[in-house]
Amino acid sequence: MIELRNVTYSYGGGELFSEVSLQLAPGSFHFLTGPSGAGKTTLLKLCYGELVATGGEVSIFGSDTRKMNRDDVAMARRRIGVVHQDCQFLDHLPLSENVVLPLTVAGRQAEADANLKDLLAWVGLAGQAESLPPQLSGGERQRAALARAVIMSPDVVIADEPTGNIDWEMSQRLLTLLVELNKMGKAVLVATHDLNLIRAAKAQVSARILRLAGRKLQAAGAEL
Repeated sequence: MIELRNVTYSYGGGELFSEVSLQLAPGSFHFLTGPSGAGKTTLLKLCYGELVATGGEVSIFGSDTRKMNRDDVAMARRRIGVVHQDCQFLDHLPLSENVVLPLTVAGRQAEADANLKDLLAWVGLAGQAESLPPQLSGGERQRAALARAVIMSPDVVIADEPTGNIDWEMSQRLLTLLVELNKMGKAVLVATHDLNLIRAAKAQVSARILRLAGRKLQAAGAEL
């Protein structure tokens, strides 16, 4: 579904990483680790078309990102759910409207009305549907971000440090939700510094651990 082949990314005259190859196949689960500044967030952005590689090839659902126009990228993004490290919401809208915003923008309000209740219950936020984002805890915001990312039933879920600002118990709950999505056949890619989270995944999912460091991407361990 998403494939990087010998990808290089440079900016400001310097090379961030090179010769990076990665394939996100249906039902695969990958953890991406590595030191700060190694380029993990940049690599994720290449996977969902926000950035274009300076070398090599990035293919999203069979299309080379270099040949995709803005509309092509927008259509592909409907099949990719992204959970950002610093999840942003419209603070004047209740949680329910923030979560369904992708469907509303796409003109699919009927689906939003049909699916919202079950989705909020799935992430444990049924009781916060009318709460404004500033009223939510960090863990609630992250689960809301995940709900928004999957409201359009994407084929791929990409999460950038989704547990970076929440406690261990909430991290475990978020991991469980990601594992459930993976068991539904969705490809999942999670960038994280939290090695304990990766270890905790051992009993729940078969995942591939990748480490981005020294401008290279390498397998950091065997199948969990």
